[in-house]
Amino acid sequence: MKRTVALLVAVFSFAAVAARAADSTKISGWISDSMCGAKHAGTGAACVKKCIEGGMTPVFVDEGKKAVWSIDNPDAVKSFYGDHVTVTATTDSSKKSVHIDSIAEAK
Repeated sequence: MKRTVALLVAVFSFAAVAARAADSTKISGWISDSMCGAKHAGTGAACVKKCIEGGMTPVFVDEGKKAVWSIDNPDAVKSFYGDHVTVTATTDSSKKSVHIDSIAEAK
């Protein structure tokens, strides 16, 4: 019985990891702040930096969907406040959040 339970736990653990990896996607957009969201996409890098220094949190604005996503790991975007970027991220639609796996300036 213990072996069966252990096997089931292992199978479900691997399934959860595989499902999470499948959600990782490449998205282009902007790093903005939680107060302004999509308002400054492309035009307000100085304002974004000022707002984040003032206590707002960084957010990711999906260029294609014009959707604003919270960022689970905000330290990953520190060098990109206000920038147009391409990210590889794991999304969580229920929380409207992304976990940035990699980030680079968009070309």
